[in-house]
This record gives sequence, structure tokens and C-alpha cells, in this order.
Amino acid sequence: MTSERTKVLVFGGTAEQWEIASKTLSEVYVPVRATVLADALEHLNEADVRGILVLQPSIDALRASCLIPQAAGLMAHLPDGVAVMDAHQRILWSNRRFDELAGGQVSCRGRTFSEAFGFGTLCAADISPFQSAISSDGPIRSTLRLGEKTFLDVQATPHREEHDPTTALLIVTVRDISTEILQQKKLNAIYHAGLELGEIAPCDLQHMSVQDRVDLLKSKIIHYTKALLEFETVEIRLLDPSTKKLEPLLSFGMQPEAEQRELFAQPDGNGVTGFVAASGKSYLCEDTTTDPLYLPGAYQARSSLTVPLMRNEQVLGTFNVESQRASAFNEQDLQFLELFSREVAVALNTLELLVAEKMSTVTESTERVLREVASPTDEVLNDATWILERYIGHDEEVTKRLQAIIEHVREVKLLIHRVGESISPKMANPPISKPQRPKLRGKRILVADDDESVRQAAHELLGRYGCQVETAHHGEEALLMVRRYQYDVVLADIRLPDMSGYECFVRILEYRPNVPVIFMTGFGYDPGHSIVKARQKGLQAVLYKPFRAHQLLDELEKALARPAQAVAVSPTDPASGSGTASAV
Repeated sequence: MTSERTKVLVFGGTAEQWEIASKTLSEVYVPVRATVLADALEHLNEADVRGILVLQPSIDALRASCLIPQAAGLMAHLPDGVAVMDAHQRILWSNRRFDELAGGQVSCRGRTFSEAFGFGTLCAADISPFQSAISSDGPIRSTLRLGEKTFLDVQATPHREEHDPTTALLIVTVRDISTEILQQKKLNAIYHAGLELGEIAPCDLQHMSVQDRVDLLKSKIIHYTKALLEFETVEIRLLDPSTKKLEPLLSFGMQPEAEQRELFAQPDGNGVTGFVAASGKSYLCEDTTTDPLYLPGAYQARSSLTVPLMRNEQVLGTFNVESQRASAFNEQDLQFLELFSREVAVALNTLELLVAEKMSTVTESTERVLREVASPTDEVLNDATWILERYIGHDEEVTKRLQAIIEHVREVKLLIHRVGESISPKMANPPISKPQRPKLRGKRILVADDDESVRQAAHELLGRYGCQVETAHHGEEALLMVRRYQYDVVLADIRLPDMSGYECFVRILEYRPNVPVIFMTGFGYDPGHSIVKARQKGLQAVLYKPFRAHQLLDELEKALARPAQAVAVSPTDPASGSGTASAV
């Protein structure tokens, strides 16, 4: 019977075309005519409609047209949701994906868009995009937010019938863009988190110690790692460039033995962390039970993700997170952690710059104080020594007081050094700096030169390396200082106001046979052949002005490392008996 035959929807065309198509199809199908899209959609909702025939004005086109079987079924396989709505937002037809996005398997046909999707939040200024599409007669696009993590891209395009332009339908496409939106939101959040990591108000900066700033940075990193990236465990280690050791900065959720484990930036034997620090490449461990690099970290961890902390292509350390689930991390997690680690590296670099700035300020202040007190304290030391020489054996109380003054003067300079070192901050990841010259630290050096700028420069340069510098204006003052006190090295100009360099050299060695002496002179200036004669007596080092700082430092280290120099002292020299002078 006819009622059991398949229905075919015949859409559009003229009355003549409908007559021809109807006679042709009636032998096999039941033709159903629709002249407007709304009627066509109503018929498509009928279960027994299995095909569509679209009539064109041309007879040749009609012959070329064919049935489109299962049209509604084909639309159901589109990746986007598609629906047709009337001007009142009532859904006339929808494909399967549209119904799925609406939250169920039940067809949305017959309901309004709001009834199908609920009253979500439109992320746009236009509160009625469907009405706007009809009014503007053009496509309107908007984003619909459903809950916290679902975002839909909704586009409405108006369609008007040729024979009745006043009637409009809306072709609506809906696409799930939750992944893109959430990813962008997380990227923005990471950016703002980076700004927050390194932000310290100027009013707080002056009241915070270096450790206070480190603790604040740690708390911020942990907060954003948990709240933003949703990782429950975190371990950050900083690389010491000199030793390649990975020093722990912070740890949360790791086992105590993992926190205390010594790790180095080496590809083998130091776990994933050592490999990442050595290679500068991220590492995704999907299963800790089968990964040969993994060393136990968090309790019952089954997967881990480790990225390098990079700054200007240099590895500053590592950032590690772990999970109790196998394959808990994916490439997107890796991307987010790498981005966040860059912000952490910037924050750490900012902290290091603040520490370096404070260290530089402390050093500069210490050197300035020493520079200002160096000359006056040397004058006090020289005068007190001169007086002490003349009061020995005359007044015991005066002698004691003078000796106390001398020690107090020396103590003043030592205290300035100690205070400077005590308030100088320790850097968490110190940069490679100039050599420290530990062999010079604590050595007492006498500089004899009538040029005040030379004496001042000696204080500034050698004081940076921990030397105790004292100066003399002329030869007799230098000899007086050498006879009264013990020095590790004596620097003397060969042209002193009151004696030649050679004479000063010989008399110094008469008082202190084992003290190293270094001559200073201008190029080619040695009218009394002091250098030649002094070399015959054991002189081993000469510096030609102007010399570089490293040349002076090198010669001092060599002089301290050489065995005691031998000197021939004439027994008839009246100064030869002065070796019994006290040494302080």
C-alpha cells in the first residue's frame, strides 16, 4: 500500500516542476511537497521521510538532481551542532551533535534555545544575538558559558524565503570551544601569576630581608602550582654553576629522603632531575615503575613531569611535579609547566638582582667607609708608633696605653670589614664572579710610598680581598713600622724622600730577614741602581708603574708562596742588633 512506501520530500520548484516530479516519484515513493524551509524541516522530523529532492527552476537541473538519501542522518555526523530556529528561537530541526551539546540524547526539536541549553552566560555585550542576527540580516557570533568549564561558540545566520522576505529563519551552529578557552584562560593566568611572582611593593622591600623575599616567593610558587596548574607536589632545585650541584629551594609533597638527596646536573645516576638539568630539556615520565631514570620522590608516585628553569638559554635549576596516577601528565601539562617555569626563572632572576644590588651597595658602602678612615687611621698608627718608640722603658703606663691605641685603631678597620660581610646577603644562585684570592685574606701588608694616591689605591684594592693594609710616607716611617710590627709582605717605592730603595730594602731585612719585599718603580727609573743591587741581596719581585691590579695581586701571592729570602747582613751594621724589637 501507498502508506507503507517511503516518503520523499520535494522542496522548492515551480508548480509545473512539482507535477512532473510527483508523477515520476509516485511509482515508487510517496512525494511530499514543501515550498518553504520551515515546512520542509517539519516534514524532515517525520520518521518515514527518507530522502529529499531539491527542485531547480531549470528542467535540465531537475534531471541532474537526485535523491539525497538519509539527509538527516548525514547531518548527524557533522562535528558541530546544527539547528534551524524560527524567529521565536523555537528549534525546528537539529542534528545529533546539537542535541549532545545541549546535554542529552533527547531531540531539542520543539524547544527554545534557552530551554535546550539553560540560561548560560553570554560572553559578549550583545544579550540577544539571535534577534540581532535577524535585525541586521547578517551572521552574529557569540560565546555561551555553561558552568565553570564549558564554553560554546554560537553562530546564528538568518535565512529568508524568496517569496516571503518578511519571514526569517535562523541557521544556528554550535561548537564546543571549552579546550581553547580554558587553555587561553590558563595562559593568561600564568602570565599574571608571573607578574605577581616577582612583584614586591617598594614599601615592603626595605623591611624585608633576603630570606623574607625567598620565603614569599616560595609561598607564591606553591600557591600557583596548586591553584593554577592543579599539581599537588612540587620540587624546585637551583643549580650551583661552580659545583653543578642542584640545591633544594622548595619542596612540597615529597618524601624526606627525596628532599635530602644530593643531586648533580649529570645525565646518569642523578635521576630525572639531574638529566633535565644537564640536558636543558623537559622530561615526561609516564610510568615510574618502568622508567630507568626515575628516582623515588613523592609517596607512591606513578608519573612525573620535570622541566628546566631557563634564563637566557642558561639552566638555573629544575621544576618537578609528580602524581600517584600513571600517565597523569600530557603534552598540554608540559607546555603549561614550561611556561610557568619561565615566569619562576624570571622571578628568581629578579630576586638575585635585588640581592646582587644589595650586596653591591653593602660592598660599596664598606669600601667608602674604609677609604675615608684609611688615611686618618694610618696617621694615628704612625704617630702612636713613633711615640711608643721613644717611651719604651720610660713610662710603663704610657707604653701600655699607646699599645692599646694601636690595637684599637687596627680593630676599627677589621670591624668595618666584618660588619660589611655580616650584612651582605648570601645569594641563592651566585653568579660566577672575579677570583676571590683566598691566599691574600687576612695578610698584613705594609705599603711605603710618598704618593698619597698610591697609598689610597692600595687600601681600596687590597682591602677588597681581605688584606690588612697599613702605609708609611717615607723610609724611616716604614722602618719604624717594620721594626715594631710583623708584616707578611712589604711594598716599597725605590724612590723614597729620605733614602734610596736599596737602603730601605737592606734595613728592612736587617729587622725582618724573612719578610718578602716587592719594589715599585716607574719604567726605566733607577738612578742609584737600587734594583740591581737589591737583587744581589735577594730581591725577587719588581712592579713597574703603572701596573694592573692583577699583576700586583699575582706578585703578592707569589711572594707569600716563596720560601723565606736570604740576605747578607753586615755584622758591623749598627742596625743589626735590632732584631730583638717586639713584634705585634
